[in-house]
Amino acid sequence: MIVLPGVWEDAIRQEGERAYPNECCGILLGRIRDDGKSAEGIIPIHNAREAEEQYHRFRIDSEDLMRAEMEARKQNRDVLGFYHSHPDHPARPSDYDKDHALPFYSYIIVAVERGKAAELTSWELTPNRAQFLEEKVCFGTREGEICQ
Repeated sequence: MIVLPGVWEDAIRQEGERAYPNECCGILLGRIRDDGKSAEGIIPIHNAREAEEQYHRFRIDSEDLMRAEMEARKQNRDVLGFYHSHPDHPARPSDYDKDHALPFYSYIIVAVERGKAAELTSWELTPNRAQFLEEKVCFGTREGEICQ
């Protein structure tokens, strides 16, 4: 389970709409709880994919990831995972997403249909890297979570 407060949900949706018709991407910061993860911030990242591939692929450069890890450490937080958009495609991980993912991390995907953010889901890769399993997303705050 991942708790995604409304401010970060809104920010991810806005990033997806801004990047349309290309994919946006970014890093989730927060804390690991007994019952899952709690997002406490995001770091939007420039999609480092070649321009002609950005409509269906994203890449986060290692330098950007290192800066995010240093920022998380500075804030006494963890890198919980990543987010990206799927322009005019469902909020489901692709084979490409699976091939480039690591277990433990949350992978939030927002579908952006004709420029408007739609379904938002989260996924975790199994330890054997065989498949993604949908992760429950709780929107709101610890006191008022709405889980899907």
